[in-house]
Amino acid sequence: MLMASKKTFLQRQRPEIVRFIQYMISGGAYFWSGYFVFFIADQLLGLNLWWAKLAANLTGWTVNYLLQRYWVFNSAKLKGKQTQVTGRYVAITALNFVLDYLIVRGLKSLGLTPYIGQFVSAGFFTIWNYLWYKLWVFKGTSRKG
Repeated sequence: MLMASKKTFLQRQRPEIVRFIQYMISGGAYFWSGYFVFFIADQLLGLNLWWAKLAANLTGWTVNYLLQRYWVFNSAKLKGKQTQVTGRYVAITALNFVLDYLIVRGLKSLGLTPYIGQFVSAGFFTIWNYLWYKLWVFKGTSRKG
């Protein structure tokens, strides 16, 4: 028989589950704001894929950084580390931009519209970014149950 003071696995993981839900909400805000700007840049302004993706990502990155830093991974441990955190975010985001562009461009060359390609790319980055944000960009923000 388990002692009453022992927490269940789910109880111990609750803070991380909540953070992942917040991450998914923030990711949705990033994706849809960028998707909207991509549509405008592509369809209304007629920009080529590179510039349309860049405009979309600049919008999404701004929304994403603010939500991830000040909501999802908010921690007193990050106080005074704005330059370090921002530098890490910019570094992973630059890598992500190149990977995202290559994914969308590669899928486009296979006949898939960039609008669908962005959904495929987002699926990859959902897990990729969560791990990078948790383990490196916003390191030290673990939540205790």
